[in-house]
Amino acid sequence: MRKSGVLLPVFSLAGPYGIGCFSKEAYEFVDFLSGSGQSFWQILPLGPTSYGDSPYQSFSTAAGNPYFIDLKELIKEGLLKKSECDRSGLKTDDNYIDYGLLYRKRFMLLKKAYGRISPALRAKVGRFVKKNRDWLPDYALFMALKDAHGGASFMKWEDELRLRRPAAIKAAFKKYADEVAFYEWIQFEFFSQWEKLKKYANKSGIRLIGDIPIYVAEDSADVWAHPELFQMDEDRRPVAVAGCPPDAFSDDGQLWGNPLYDWKYHKETGYQWWIRRMKNCMQMYDIIRIDHFRGFDEYYSIDAGAKNAKKGKWKKGPGLALFRAIKKELGQTPIIAEDLGFMTDSVRKLVCDTGFPNMKVLEFAFDGRDESSPSDKTNDYLPFNYDKNCVVYTGTHDNETLRGWLDSISRSEYAEVQDYVDCHVNNKGLLTKKLVRAALASSADMCIIPLQDWLGLSNKARINTPSTIGENWKWRMDKNALNRELSAQMKKLTRLYGR
Repeated sequence: MRKSGVLLPVFSLAGPYGIGCFSKEAYEFVDFLSGSGQSFWQILPLGPTSYGDSPYQSFSTAAGNPYFIDLKELIKEGLLKKSECDRSGLKTDDNYIDYGLLYRKRFMLLKKAYGRISPALRAKVGRFVKKNRDWLPDYALFMALKDAHGGASFMKWEDELRLRRPAAIKAAFKKYADEVAFYEWIQFEFFSQWEKLKKYANKSGIRLIGDIPIYVAEDSADVWAHPELFQMDEDRRPVAVAGCPPDAFSDDGQLWGNPLYDWKYHKETGYQWWIRRMKNCMQMYDIIRIDHFRGFDEYYSIDAGAKNAKKGKWKKGPGLALFRAIKKELGQTPIIAEDLGFMTDSVRKLVCDTGFPNMKVLEFAFDGRDESSPSDKTNDYLPFNYDKNCVVYTGTHDNETLRGWLDSISRSEYAEVQDYVDCHVNNKGLLTKKLVRAALASSADMCIIPLQDWLGLSNKARINTPSTIGENWKWRMDKNALNRELSAQMKKLTRLYGR
């Protein structure tokens, strides 16, 4: 069935106190999507962010981001005062996020709120912790210990704690009991607010598409608590890390630094960790988009300590066996396979064998740096080559906005775009709208348009530029961006193209 939706990270929502969150603005965005004829809201990973502020580098695969807790809800609960939030120094309705300020001020407010929770609420938190005991106590202790070590990576902790020697862990739980309880309460608040928002969205006819990174951050509770899941040496340090090889976009390739999975161990244990991870995600989201899906077929292995990704090697991943194990235990799982980048026949076969819809990015259809030139009509990203079982995007969070992309492509590529959408006036705003139409009109069953492309925004609204750090994950929408005119336009096109 043909459907469409909008890509917008939670942090990009408008609203007070420095960052988009599960506030009334999130509910208003759901209303806007519903009223505009949309069926999906795609967000980025919701995990707590680490160095670089990337949602794809999280302290945990299971925990939620404390920044997304609505402070106004805590005010309603009597845990904070409005005056305290207003005097905190957090910027109001700013278009860019100051993560350093958030780290200093938001946690100060959350700790103040935690100090006021009632015995009845503590009992609720206790039941929540018991329900999530497979990950939450370890995560909460991990965060408490990070605070005690000035935020340093656990790889730099003293061996007794880094290696999780039982006596040291037992003593740490006792020593940092209140700090552990604080982080457990944060997760209780996060999931309470998220579940309420998800329920509202579903009731409004909006399904939530959640991203999960294939890899785990090195400095994470997952690696600390379960080193056996990864390719680690006897001292529990990574022997190889993830990335991707050099290509037309990067001469050195990309060195992500994530520890690689010990797929032999995962196979021997029946992929139970992955099954638990997918089960948690199915409870959080309606549809799961797995980032870097090709890593399940083959993954790029770079020796730990390498300065770049030039000398990595491709190695075989778990393949279809992993998804058969997930399906056997959890049933049919709604998954979108992010299969962008260099494709091989084996990757294509894996995607086909799973039956998952894959991704198409319209910007790639005219990119001369891709394997297929703009004039090569075999290019997989040209709409007339789509199979129905796919999801088309104008661009993703890693791409330029459509308007920004039109400003950066070559003259020949620009002319190809004009020819394709039959728009030969030199009006990039109009050309942006024509490209949105091309995506909606395509044969793809699902179409997801970033909000920036509906708004025709420049690269000032770009979410992320891969292989860079410091200026990413910051953009927030203007508080007046969602208006009746835009809603009517979206609804009209959605109906026109049968979505």
